[in-house]
Amino acid sequence: MLIRLAFRNLMRNPRRTTAVLMTVMIGSGSIFIFHGFNAGIMNQYRENTVHSRYGHGQINTKGYREKVFEKPWEHWVSDWTKLKTRLLSLQGVTHVFPRLEFFSLLTNGKVNVSGRGQGVDGESEALFFTTLNVEEGVILSNQPDGILLGRGLAKSLDVKQGDRVTVLSNTINGSMNGADFTVTGIFHTGSKDFDDVVFRIQLPEAQKLLDTALIESIAVGLKSVEDWGRVETTINSEFTKLEATPFAVLDKVYYQHSVDWLDSQFGVIQIIIIAIVILGIFNTVSTGILERKQEIGNLRANGDSAMEIIRMFICEGVAIGLIGAALGLIIALLINSTILRSGILMPPAPGITRQFHVLIELQPVMAIKAFMMGALTAAIATLLAAIRVARLPIGDALRSV
Repeated sequence: MLIRLAFRNLMRNPRRTTAVLMTVMIGSGSIFIFHGFNAGIMNQYRENTVHSRYGHGQINTKGYREKVFEKPWEHWVSDWTKLKTRLLSLQGVTHVFPRLEFFSLLTNGKVNVSGRGQGVDGESEALFFTTLNVEEGVILSNQPDGILLGRGLAKSLDVKQGDRVTVLSNTINGSMNGADFTVTGIFHTGSKDFDDVVFRIQLPEAQKLLDTALIESIAVGLKSVEDWGRVETTINSEFTKLEATPFAVLDKVYYQHSVDWLDSQFGVIQIIIIAIVILGIFNTVSTGILERKQEIGNLRANGDSAMEIIRMFICEGVAIGLIGAALGLIIALLINSTILRSGILMPPAPGITRQFHVLIELQPVMAIKAFMMGALTAAIATLLAAIRVARLPIGDALRSV
């Protein structure tokens, strides 16, 4: 009976009801879309980190990342075939990449530039590291003497695809070694610090330069981020001399700090939107309730208690909140599938040198939260407006015009 009466009361003043509906609808839809935008940015950051540099994680000897060693090669991985076989047997593991990093001097015969080399399995990595954007030439794959240069490094050397570059490096025994390479391509990840110094060559060539058969680390590619737990558990239990580090820790400054900052930002904006919605509803509902003082006086005179009056108004608020929130979510979905279907082109973020498209990734969990928020904010705003009027003396309420 109370619910039916609440719906009838909503229909008595369509203009006021529409105003409250619009407030709830805009508030719920805005939070839903903004959360999707936030999720899109974080996923873009994650994809760029995973598929340009680190994979989903990396395996080194225990303590290797936390310390600086005079002779780091003494802490590199020697026989990694058993580890590779075990990792590939785990559910969710799709790729295993052996790597060797080293510092060297690069020269084109006229200009000498220092760089940080990565010896990689080019053919295998070309299939996984898809956000390593090659702007000139082709990615390093099966070219035995190929070298892939970061954009800034290529500019410093003043070279292009097809040019020859000499790489000079110290072997692990302390002697100087060198090799000539042909530039296959020039890449950029969007991270200037990375693109200005890094180059990639084939792992066997890097091992020849350093005169070693060891590898420094193993990067791991997964079907999903959630599969990392199996890798970490396996390393901790079966390979006690090694340790596994997820990409979020490897790239804490770029990725994890960005995610934490965006989460905090979303929390603040969500509070602001909720406050605006509550105040907007409170203002509209308060006006309507004040106009209904005489009606409230008649209900009280007929025996209804103040609590029953408040419950009626709360039912009205919840009903309008549920309808408004549902409409807000529907409109958000329509906007995302039409106007925002291609995402939003964002300017370069801090530390990034390129623009990127952010897709609005609307999530079911947030849809439920936004829907409940619409109902709760409308109920709270209505409650605040109804308490004072419902407690008016019956005589004062009846004398209201």
